[in-house]
Amino acid sequence: METENSTVLTDFILLGLTQSQHVQLLVFVLVLGFYLIILPGNFLIILTIRSDPGLTAPLYFFLGNLAFLDASYSFIVAPRMLVDFLSKKKIISYRGCITQLFFLHFLGAGEMFLLVVMAFDRYIAICHPLHYSTIMNARVCYTLLLALWLGGFAHSIVQVALILQLPFCGPNQLDNFFCDVPQVIKLACTDTFVVELLMVSNSGLLTLLCFLGLLASYAVILCRVKGHSSEGKNKALSTCTTHIIIVFLMFGPAIFIYTRPFRAFPADKVVSLFHTVIFPLMNPVIYTLRNQEVKASMKRLLSRHMAC
Repeated sequence: METENSTVLTDFILLGLTQSQHVQLLVFVLVLGFYLIILPGNFLIILTIRSDPGLTAPLYFFLGNLAFLDASYSFIVAPRMLVDFLSKKKIISYRGCITQLFFLHFLGAGEMFLLVVMAFDRYIAICHPLHYSTIMNARVCYTLLLALWLGGFAHSIVQVALILQLPFCGPNQLDNFFCDVPQVIKLACTDTFVVELLMVSNSGLLTLLCFLGLLASYAVILCRVKGHSSEGKNKALSTCTTHIIIVFLMFGPAIFIYTRPFRAFPADKVVSLFHTVIFPLMNPVIYTLRNQEVKASMKRLLSRHMAC
């Protein structure tokens, strides 16, 4: 479309999760409850790991970063969604939409890569315990952390760069409660077939490969622990089970959203709600509830502060 015949959009209208007032109220209460209960729990996990000298192992270092990533990720969509539930017209600027999309994929990809790093850490700890302290030293941990942040940034900047190349001249209604690639692409006033293929390759294929790689790595770990002692086997099984639960919680919805052509399905908004709001708040909590050392340290921290 020629430039002189098009109008550059300055904002988008979000159609929201649903038009039903009763459903909106129910979701508002649900999300607000999660926010007020579980979000402080994530910060408590970070504080516990940072303040306890006994939780210096790489596993807890990465767990603290997971809690930080999930807490940060939950600020991208949920606060604005809560405000929009109380607004008659849900408007987001073009720049605000691009910013939201950037951080959504930046932190989301960072968390995906962090789960890969955590799987590598468990593989070394269980399959090569004698070399664990040498391989997973502080320098390696910080290098891996830097690598996953850079990987998340590279993934996200590619998404944004592809979106910025598209012309938007109307309509401006996004059929969702936040800005994401599949919905934004549909509003471009040009043929987006090639861009959609690039998006699927960047998000969908990467997500699927990481998911399959993680399942394969944990399958190898579980096979290796068969010959361990009963106590060591039970601890390894507990840790791996927790990681596998998180992998399915995170990658399942992401695969559903990003590994298929960008067509609308009735379940898209519900899956997006759990993917962007509910599951990120739950992930570190699931880790903590199945980790005896962190739970014991958290109880000591709370008891110490209550006694003061």
